Amino acid sequence: MKFFLCVLGLVMIVEGLPYFAFPEKMKFWIEKIVATPESSLRRFGLVLMALGMCLIYFGRT
Repeated sequence: MKFFLCVLGLVMIVEGLPYFAFPEKMKFWIEKIVATPESSLRRFGLVLMALGMCLIYFGRT
């Protein structure tokens, strides 16, 4: 559980950093994301999840 909380905290830091450092650019990118078709966002999410799983697999072996 400690490891999970550490990972969750790191994810929050990495996710929050762009909003803190570049809020005006994040607004621009959020507008682009809203205009992107859902199918493209789903594919992008699937690719990111697969890459994340690969990183976890190779990092744990």
